[in-house]
Amino acid sequence: MELGKIQELYIVKQVKFGVYLAEENLPDASEKVLLPQKQVPEGASAGDKLSVFLYKDSDDRIIATVRAPRLTAGQTALLTVKQVTRIGAFLDWGLEKDLLLPFHEQTRKVKEGEQVLAALYVDKSQRLCATMKVYPYLSRRSPYGIGDEVQGRVYEISGNFGVFIAVDDQYSALIPAREAAGNYTVGDVLKLRVTGVKEDGKLDVSDRQKAYLQIDEDAEAVFLLIQDCGGVLPFDDKASPEVIKEEAGLTKNAFKRAVGHLLKEKKIEMKDGRIYSIKEDGSV
Repeated sequence: MELGKIQELYIVKQVKFGVYLAEENLPDASEKVLLPQKQVPEGASAGDKLSVFLYKDSDDRIIATVRAPRLTAGQTALLTVKQVTRIGAFLDWGLEKDLLLPFHEQTRKVKEGEQVLAALYVDKSQRLCATMKVYPYLSRRSPYGIGDEVQGRVYEISGNFGVFIAVDDQYSALIPAREAAGNYTVGDVLKLRVTGVKEDGKLDVSDRQKAYLQIDEDAEAVFLLIQDCGGVLPFDDKASPEVIKEEAGLTKNAFKRAVGHLLKEKKIEMKDGRIYSIKEDGSV
């Protein structure tokens, strides 16, 4: 019998407060689990096989239920925070007893009523718990290929690697750091484009359009930034990627394409390491 899993078990003994289930249809089976009376299907009797989920009750005893939770061990799902206490948060996962999300398994503070992406695991004390550190639990077998448009949820942000995404809340993906030019927050749901599929099945994604489609939008954003700086941007496309990303919210390549587009349209002029907007009368 596996904690946190849905299993097919036999009714091997009936008592006033429910029925006992076992893997084999043997009344003297050494390992049995209780299915409380209120959970027993009407008309069920000894020898019948039932599909049940195994978890632990408030007294830390393994117990069965015919109700299906929103996720089983090793799976991820979007769950609602029911309560925040001194030991952690409790999540609604479709069963009578709420699921504990310990503080040390939270990647940020959560609050009552919000939804969080979580995975179900068995802790060292053999209890079912939730974790927001979902990376090891996301599938690498997505149905998507390069060019596909997908939807994903931000679950972790790394300065070194980029923005970690759960596509469809279940597939492993990443906006690489070199492409992650936006302002991201854990929990954001983004429309994305698949730009690569790794050998292990993980996806590279982007929240930007293809370069030839994105360039107009980027050029407009850069021109507005120049205007906001009084018509003079104190750096040009030779600035470091870090400065460009911090000030313009673009990758260096995207910034250079946008600047080139504005130069071609004769909206700007570059000199002395700065970018100047050109007024309608041709002056800067």
